[in-house]
Amino acid sequence: MGKKKKSILRFWIEALLLIALVAVGVFLWWRTQNFMPERSEYPVQGVLTGAGEGVVDISALRTARADFVYLEASSGDDGRDEAFGRNLAALASTGIRHGAVHEYDPCIPAQEQAANFVTIVPRDPEMLPPVIALSKLASECGDPVVEAALESELTTFINQVEGHAEQPVVLKVSEEFERTYGIAASIERNLWLERDWIEPDYAGRPWTLWTVNSQLANPANGQSMRWVVVQN
Repeated sequence: MGKKKKSILRFWIEALLLIALVAVGVFLWWRTQNFMPERSEYPVQGVLTGAGEGVVDISALRTARADFVYLEASSGDDGRDEAFGRNLAALASTGIRHGAVHEYDPCIPAQEQAANFVTIVPRDPEMLPPVIALSKLASECGDPVVEAALESELTTFINQVEGHAEQPVVLKVSEEFERTYGIAASIERNLWLERDWIEPDYAGRPWTLWTVNSQLANPANGQSMRWVVVQN
């Protein structure tokens, strides 16, 4: 085969590879924007939202057919989501069920975090079970004593939040946190797991909530939503 023919063949091979890569990229972008499980499989679906998404758009939530909303509320001993109060007020009379999420910080004593949560989140029997988000590792605290006491401190925090809410909490556990501490096996609470598109199995037991798509485009306004489904 002559040099010219080899050059032409190489050109077309590279062009086809480029087209294939572009096609894959477009498909992944489309899937990220649009992937939502069938209602026949998961009848109850909703969103997780916070200051990053701003104040909730009730009309857009209804267009997306969100059955519930979880609001990021507090973190550590003094963190407060800037949108929580306004989001809570916006949802108050809509009939859309909603609940609060606390981002747990293993570096801070449980009692101080509980005081922050109960100050920010009202005691309301109509709210969904409170959620404790577990993603920060105790190893980041730089204190082996803190790491050794993680489960004990977390249990204290859970008990105080449950006493305030008068219902069991849900543990929203990241894959890295679960792999490091095995919390799902040691603390028996409903689980919220995370993994885009592919059902998560890293907890070793069934989940109750799953963040199925962290970048779903709302059909009403195109804004990104963290979409969550419930498993009965």
